[in-house]
Amino acid sequence: MSRVSKPYEIVERALELSRADGCVVIADEESSANLRWAGNALTTNGVTRGRTLTVIATVDGSEGTASGVVSRSAVTVEDLEPLVRAAEAAARAAGPAEDAQPLVEGVPSSPDFTDAPAETSSAVFADFAPALGEAFARARAGGRELYGFAHHELTSTYLGTSAGLRLRHDQPNGTLELNAKSAATAEGRSRSAWAGRSTRDFKDVDPAALDAELAVRLGWAERRIELPAGRYETLLPPTAVADLLIYQMWSSMARDAVEGRTVFSRPGGGTRLGETLSPLPLTLRSDPNEPGLESAPFVIAHSSGDDQSVFDNGLPVAPVEWIRAGALDRLITTRHTAGLTGLPVAPGAGNLILDGGGDRSLEEMVAATERGLLLTCLWYIREVDPATLLLTGLTRDGVYLVENGEVVGEVNNFRFNESPVDLLSRATEAGRTERTLPREWSDWFTRAAMPALRVPDFNMSSVSKGV
Repeated sequence: MSRVSKPYEIVERALELSRADGCVVIADEESSANLRWAGNALTTNGVTRGRTLTVIATVDGSEGTASGVVSRSAVTVEDLEPLVRAAEAAARAAGPAEDAQPLVEGVPSSPDFTDAPAETSSAVFADFAPALGEAFARARAGGRELYGFAHHELTSTYLGTSAGLRLRHDQPNGTLELNAKSAATAEGRSRSAWAGRSTRDFKDVDPAALDAELAVRLGWAERRIELPAGRYETLLPPTAVADLLIYQMWSSMARDAVEGRTVFSRPGGGTRLGETLSPLPLTLRSDPNEPGLESAPFVIAHSSGDDQSVFDNGLPVAPVEWIRAGALDRLITTRHTAGLTGLPVAPGAGNLILDGGGDRSLEEMVAATERGLLLTCLWYIREVDPATLLLTGLTRDGVYLVENGEVVGEVNNFRFNESPVDLLSRATEAGRTERTLPREWSDWFTRAAMPALRVPDFNMSSVSKGV
């Protein structure tokens, strides 16, 4: 049994072992709990624990500073010296790092740096699980079958550097996905509806309300209407808006834009910063301190790319408006790419919020629709053209026809072809901003708040069969 097992001790010991010119150590202590269910009955549950240690060594040379990164899981004190030496060897074998910068200094230490890591457990479901059981009973009585899973994880990240930084961040992350299906018949479970939620602690998730919402959607699906491909007035719910705008954010690197490779590049040179992207007063922003969507207030970079740099570890992450009142205001930069482009330093953050100034709920937007489509969610989103950020994907788990303010039935699924940037320019209404779970990207990004958007001519490019 190692005498050095606490995360901060692991970090300190790795820094002591370093012989490089600079060293960054990131210890991620992870715990998770989950529930799964099918056919109105729990099937599995479990709890896991894990540790990942990342060592970043920097070595100065006559041509510049090189970096080497090595990550390993289940690290004990006996593994530390080989891990540190491997990072140093990787740095010495590498050429000068293009993104090399002095390690960040001067950030106040976290007061809880030496505390034990936070952990989740099955207790996080103490109120949720009984309520889910009651939802099973109601669904069974109503001829519905519920399928899905609930997952909660808590990661405590300890960041130490040879420049003196000692930082710590605890990140809870919970997701709930719930599918309701019509009970099995000779034709099979022919109707399906989905709902998802993002949460920090499962105290704000109501299975009964979700089941009631899905029951309504299954009722809508009792009438089936076939529609051809085409452009339709479409109500995009918050989850679909989140999936599209998260991909847009992932494509918002300043360097790529300056070099003429993205939708944010200006024809003839430069970027589209300052250009109006939407006639609506849309503000797309990130803020580590956003209530309910809190994320790391400093950079945690396990690798380098145009969106992040290992040399920026510990750099404070400030609130930023990517789009302000409809106009493009910021693009993502590291310290290195900020220097290349002449733009302000703007690290990416762990959440994304779209404010559109609207106050109507999705239900109220439906009631104000003469004829159009109401989506549930999108999936299998892929990029077609980076120059326009044209994306393609499929609708899933319910596309509904709205006529004269009422849903009159479920229509077939479609493949769509749309650019989120172009959608913002054509959107005619934004509803009330609310926290949502991006279904397509929920494995990578969950902290989002979005409004529903009304798009008068959403491009359903072809009919999708069998989805």
